[in-house]
Amino acid sequence: MDHAQSHLASASASTGNRLEIHQFAHALANVFFAELLFDQMADVAFFVKDRDGRYIVVNRTLMQRCGCRSKDELLGHSPLEVFPAELGASYAAQDRQVLIHGLTITNQLELHLSAHQAPVWCLTHKIPLFDHEGQVIGLAGISRDLRMPDRDHPIYQQVAQAILYIQQHYAEQVKLETLAQRAHLSVSQLERYTQRIFDLTPKQLIIKSRLEAATRLLGEQLTISEIAHACGYTDHSAFTRQFRTAVGLTPSEYRRLYHSSQSVD
Repeated sequence: MDHAQSHLASASASTGNRLEIHQFAHALANVFFAELLFDQMADVAFFVKDRDGRYIVVNRTLMQRCGCRSKDELLGHSPLEVFPAELGASYAAQDRQVLIHGLTITNQLELHLSAHQAPVWCLTHKIPLFDHEGQVIGLAGISRDLRMPDRDHPIYQQVAQAILYIQQHYAEQVKLETLAQRAHLSVSQLERYTQRIFDLTPKQLIIKSRLEAATRLLGEQLTISEIAHACGYTDHSAFTRQFRTAVGLTPSEYRRLYHSSQSVD
């Protein structure tokens, strides 16, 4: 069989496989079977939303973290109706990027504020869902809790030296070259191993350390500018943008939410 014949045979087999896949998908009685699987994952919030950003599928983890007793309390509602006003508006704005522009969100580091629970750091992924004409009709997404670092990894102790440096110097302008030297690795090795061991890139770990410090300081009597400077931001607006991207609230909004929750407790 020459190259052309081999290519045709391969293309024919591929077409046949796609046809079988489409037939299988059409025969499924429940296209949302993934809900049952995600119900078993306590560290993953799973959801599907329609073109208006309303929940049509959620897993048990998301239900519980929203403080709901049943999934029906979430279904048919948008984040604006489920979360505090500023937080819901932020989640809805992120959804619009997917629903209107068809964007995919990958590995977005976020601090989720769950009902009656401590804040949880997550990596969020969202994808647009298309109909047969290629129009966006909804989105699906997961927010996965950051896992514990892999302490059994052979390079863990070296990478841990870089992480310790971040935790001690996040208020400074931390350079990747400095972190790599601390770990006795190249920059590319540091980035690769850090992601394998901690689930995050070195830059994400710097952001996480700074914002964790910021959330603590927002409970104290400091100005936003003072907190920004204490957490390594020379620009107040840059601090606000990064905080809002990760938390879904501006620092001032987070402070108001924090104090209102403290008064309730």
